[in-house]
Formats: sequence, structure tokens, C-alpha cells
Amino acid sequence: MKDVLIVIPCLNEEAHLPDLLAGLVADSGDALIVVADGGSTDRSRAIVADMAARHPNVVLLENPARIQSAGVNLAVRTHGAGRRWLVRVDAHCGYPRDYVAGLLAAARAQDATSVVVPMVTAARGCFQQAAAAAQNSVLGNGGSAHRRLTAGQWVDHGHHALFDLALYARVGGYDEGFSHNEDAELDQRLLAAGGRIWLEPALVLTYWPRTAAGPLFRQYRGYGRGRALNLLRHGSRIKLRQAVPIVIAPAVAAAMLGALLAIVATPWALVLALPALGWAGLCLAYGALLGWRAKSACVAASGWAAMVMHVAWSLGFVGVHLTGARPGPLPRGWGG
Repeated sequence: MKDVLIVIPCLNEEAHLPDLLAGLVADSGDALIVVADGGSTDRSRAIVADMAARHPNVVLLENPARIQSAGVNLAVRTHGAGRRWLVRVDAHCGYPRDYVAGLLAAARAQDATSVVVPMVTAARGCFQQAAAAAQNSVLGNGGSAHRRLTAGQWVDHGHHALFDLALYARVGGYDEGFSHNEDAELDQRLLAAGGRIWLEPALVLTYWPRTAAGPLFRQYRGYGRGRALNLLRHGSRIKLRQAVPIVIAPAVAAAMLGALLAIVATPWALVLALPALGWAGLCLAYGALLGWRAKSACVAASGWAAMVMHVAWSLGFVGVHLTGARPGPLPRGWGG
């Protein structure tokens, strides 16, 4: 696999790196494995350095820009020369055996320039179980093809796995102005450049969600902001599963206004609160149903986790339009 560059953008992933790196080294032959570290303050860097001392195809790369998009681009610019394929591996996920070999086989069999994979969320602690249940359900993923087990198909987006490195470089790689949704934004440019994205169902990865409400909220607020900037840049039509959450933050704001008006006994108080109350009731009822099916009180809290995700995503999306934020210029290719 000398023609393969594997890039792992990383920030404080000491819990996942040992098993991840051991699996990649065992399964990926002589592929170059670059960990682009964004300034970890835990043992992540030491773990990579120890692995690199024993395996010359493992490299630790400083990523001063910190965010994932910049880390992958820097690794490609630094180590991508002469290589055919780029594999992005996220440290916060678990991967099946022979993952890289499977990606290469799928790309060659389908004549694809990019291969994406399904993602199933798993959990350990109680809050993580609630978040995982929400993210695995239509309540949290809106029926997105790559967030459920499905048949192989051509798609316009999915969880990033493998790229034709020449095409990746030619379109300018990830936009480093996007801290979130950089993957969907890049897919737009890849398709516009003639790329073909294949969703490979045999290579399902496991994602470990945030373990507390605060980090989950910040993550999904970033997703909402990234989606808004992506739509502003490319002018594509928003999908129904993305359009529905947009109204959540305004509905919650209306409910808060209704609560204030209730103090003066205005008849508009209940009217203003109804949309938010209906949304909250739906989330809580669906979460309770998931918990009943799983026989788990933690899973039953998935409705609350979904509400955190919805409000955060909506705030991020609406915030872009309220503040007048706009995406920067399109990335420029650097060869290929």
C-alpha cells in the first residue's frame, strides 16, 4: 500500500489512539500513517511518538491550525507526493478489520474517485447512550443514507473515507475556513469536478459521541453554522431533514416570549408556545419509545439529547444569517 496516505486528524484522543493505530499498522502494510495533531494536552502525542519509534511508517505532524480540515490538508501537502489515494481516519471512531484494503477494493470495483462509509453510533456511559440512540434514529439523523445500514449506492455525501488524491488536491482539498461541515462542502466541489462518490455498505464504522450535553451542544452548533455557510456558497437546495431543525431555535424563542406574555395573561402566550411544546413532546415521546424498546432508562433520555442537538444546530444555522457571516473564497488547487 505504498501509494496510500492515511491521515488521522487528532485532538486529545488518548482513549482511542492506541487501538486505532495498532489496528491500522497491522492491516495497512506499508501505507504512510500521519497523525495531524492539533495541540493535544493529554497523552495523544506521546502515544503517537511511541508508535512512530517502533513503526517508521507512522508520523506525528504538528497542526498549528488545530481544526481537522487544516490537518488533513497539511498532511497531504507534506506527505502526499507520489501517492495515489488519501484515506481519512477520524480518531473518535472504531474501524473494521482490513478497512483500508476494503476501501481500495470498493474504489477499484466501482471506478469511484471517492468512497464513503456508513456510520453507526455506539456508547458506554448513560449520556453517551442517550446521544447514540438519538443519532442512530431518524430523530437525530433525519434518515441520512450514511447514518444507517443501507445498500451500496452513488451518493452526494457520506462519512469521508477514501479520495483520489490527485482530484482532492486539484479542487483544493478541505476548505480550512470550515471547522464543521467541511466534508459536505468538499463533496460539492468533488462532484462539480467530475468526481463519483460511492457509499460502501460493507465498511461500517463505529462513532463514539460526546459524553456530556455541553460538548454535544457545541458540536451541533458548529454543524448548523457549517451547513449554513455551505448553502450560502453553493446555493444548493436545502433538504427537508435539514430544513425542519432550522425552525427549532425560533420556536423556542417564541415559547420564551409566550412565557413572558403569560405573566400579563395575554391570549397569545399559549399560541406562541405551541410549536416548541409540540416539538419537545414529540422528542420526549420518541425517546421514551426508543427506551422502551431497548429496555433502558438511559436510551429513554435520547429525546433530551435530540433536543440539545436540534436547538444547537438551529442556533448555529440561524446565527450565520443573523450575523451576516459569509464563506471565504473557494480553495485553490495545488496540483494533481
